Amino acid sequence: MYAYVGSRTTRARQARGEGISVYRVTPQGALDLVQVVGDLINPSYLTLNRAGDRLYTVHGDEQAVSAFAVDRQSGCLTLLNQQASGGRNPVHLALAPDDRHLVVSNHLGRSLAVLPVAADGRLEPLVQLLELQGEPGPHRQEQPHAKPHCNPFDPSGRFVLVPDKGLDRIFSFAFHDGRLVPVAEVATREGAGPRHLVCHPHLPRTYVVNELDSTLTSYAFDARSGVLEPLAIHSTLPASFTGNSRAAAIELDRSGRLLYTSNRGHDSLMVFALDPQSGLPTPLGSLASGGRTPRAFALAPDGRQLFALNEDSDSIVTFLVDETRGILEPTGTAVRCGSPVCLVFSR
Repeated sequence: MYAYVGSRTTRARQARGEGISVYRVTPQGALDLVQVVGDLINPSYLTLNRAGDRLYTVHGDEQAVSAFAVDRQSGCLTLLNQQASGGRNPVHLALAPDDRHLVVSNHLGRSLAVLPVAADGRLEPLVQLLELQGEPGPHRQEQPHAKPHCNPFDPSGRFVLVPDKGLDRIFSFAFHDGRLVPVAEVATREGAGPRHLVCHPHLPRTYVVNELDSTLTSYAFDARSGVLEPLAIHSTLPASFTGNSRAAAIELDRSGRLLYTSNRGHDSLMVFALDPQSGLPTPLGSLASGGRTPRAFALAPDGRQLFALNEDSDSIVTFLVDETRGILEPTGTAVRCGSPVCLVFSR
């Protein structure tokens, strides 16, 4: 198994990353570096196709998306091509279930882009650019206009769900014939700043981590209409914490029993247990991320390890996961990686 890590690289981001780092994952969960793909500007979010032989990245602060071929034996990457994303600062991307289209969130471009994917994995020029509309939230600096931050497909592959940090809204789009069609939207609390979203693997529930107020919101999700209905909201921070912090990443374990979020400022990972019937979360507690500014983290495919990416301390820290009790245990191991912001595993 291989792990692919995207890092910020530019002086404007005060970054120390080199590009995309490729690691071989040992049976013990250690990361052994095998390749660094340099000369890339802020490869800040990555995704693999179903076969695991193509990797795609957005280039943060730029207006571009790149495609790579993956050597399944060595794990190494070879650039295939690059295309324009149609807007500034693309921050997230997701492949359609058939791997024939790529959807991209242009955070400062206020838009979503759809790019076809050729049979050989190369990206073709975009075929749709959809600008998001709405009333901005109250935060003067962070909410001047629409800021889509994430665009995963729901488990059926029929809908694309988009938290918009600038508008305090979550949009639902049907995906038909390679195009996005608006179908519904739901408002969050003012100033919440919805950032990232995950869907439960077998319950009609969706979870959104809100960056600006450090909360987790649970929604009922209608898989027929794409409509989201809010159910509950929880803080991602301990009740005793009164400092400045912003929530960042969110992930579910493979069983749908545990949910994790990260906090930048408190520099921690919060663990929630999900009720097996209702899907509603209960906070189990938080644990230090082992570094500064955990912008992202990733669960290993077998669910036994969690890797925290601490952007401002240039480290990837490994935790053991007790899936029965929902406890994270530090292993005491970490690898140095400049400004890491995304990690995905080969399938």
